[in-house]
Amino acid sequence: MEAPEENEAETNTGLIEQLGKISQTTFEHSGRATRSVHAKSHGVVRGELTVLDALPPELAQGLFAKPGCYTIAMRFSTLPGDILDDSVSTPRGLAVKVIGVEGLRLPGSEGDVTQDFVMVNGPAFSAPTAAKFLGNLKMLAATTDKVEGLKKVVSAVARGTESVIEAFGGKSPTITTMGGQPETHILGETFYSQVPILYGDYIAKFSVQPIFDVSLLKDTPIDANGRPNALRDAVAEYFATKGGEWEFRVQLCTDLDTMPIEDASVVWPEDASPYIPVARLQVEPQPSWDPATVAAIDEGLAFSPWHGLAAHRPLGSVMRARNTTYTSSAEFRGKHNGCPMHEPRTAAGLKG
Repeated sequence: MEAPEENEAETNTGLIEQLGKISQTTFEHSGRATRSVHAKSHGVVRGELTVLDALPPELAQGLFAKPGCYTIAMRFSTLPGDILDDSVSTPRGLAVKVIGVEGLRLPGSEGDVTQDFVMVNGPAFSAPTAAKFLGNLKMLAATTDKVEGLKKVVSAVARGTESVIEAFGGKSPTITTMGGQPETHILGETFYSQVPILYGDYIAKFSVQPIFDVSLLKDTPIDANGRPNALRDAVAEYFATKGGEWEFRVQLCTDLDTMPIEDASVVWPEDASPYIPVARLQVEPQPSWDPATVAAIDEGLAFSPWHGLAAHRPLGSVMRARNTTYTSSAEFRGKHNGCPMHEPRTAAGLKG
């Protein structure tokens, strides 16, 4: 059901080139190689993912085919490839690495036992295809590590515009990407895959939604004025005394016309197919910016939707591009930091 574009090879080459420019620029300025997107972390924690009992057959697929409990790493981040003051408020990300997953693997991850899920706090991607995203990326690459003061001004204006849009029940991926993300607590966000994956015999998108105590942080204001790491401080303050729980939810594709595979910018209608819980993520109180954990998870791991089971093969133009671009970014970090990326096989691999 996928329909690759004619020039995807050229698009992928262009994406690797632009993302490489971002990584090279930040490396030259800081002496440290960072991710070309989602470079800034706001917290890295360890926890568990528990697959729910008695799932119906259409939901009992792949990793979720049978009840089980797995060790996980969670990394909270924001979108840009440069490390910006938190007052430049951009979309937030969550990456989850599940450890101990057995089964037929995706190409390139043979021999591993991990399953990665990469998410952003919006239900749809900012561009319909990888080719369209390449155009956006060229602008981001050109402004990496430049005019942070101007970015702060633009972000403040964009937040005001986005607040008006959201007051009328909308949300603009373009405005939030430009810095219009509301200045709220990152732990209160619901995160989405945005783009589809194979879900065993089905096709799906997924989301991670906070429940119980952590859900109370939804829309809680965070003052980032004069606090460059306000989000990191807020995450650390929360996990110092409290744990967190989230539901991992799946939205099955039931109509290829209204839930397309190749157009990542389309929000799949939840009235036609709601997100349904299939697992629960649990994190106990812990330091969320512990140096050893940061070294093991933030510096030592790469997160990619192509790390995982064949039953959860990424689908669509944007996902296909991530296969090569994420690999290139991880290789750049490993080479320049002298620490090749690795895939943990046990919980011990998440400890520095």
